[in-house]
Amino acid sequence: MSGREGGKKKPLKAPKKQSKDLDDDEMAFKQKQKEEQKAMEAMKAKASGKGPLTGGGIKKSGKK
Repeated sequence: MSGREGGKKKPLKAPKKQSKDLDDDEMAFKQKQKEEQKAMEAMKAKASGKGPLTGGGIKKSGKK
C-alpha cells in the first residue's frame, strides 16, 4: 500500500437541489407562517419588558 492512500476520503458532492415552483396554496401557507413568526416575536418582546408573572414572597408549605 502506498502512503498517499491513507487518511479520510473526501465525501462525494451532493447534487444541487432543484428549486421547485410553488403553487398558490404553498405560497399562502408560507406567508401565514411568516406572519405568525412576526406575531410571536412581537409577543416575546412585549413579555420580556415585564417582570416575572408570580407574585413572589415567601412560599408556604401545607405543613404546620
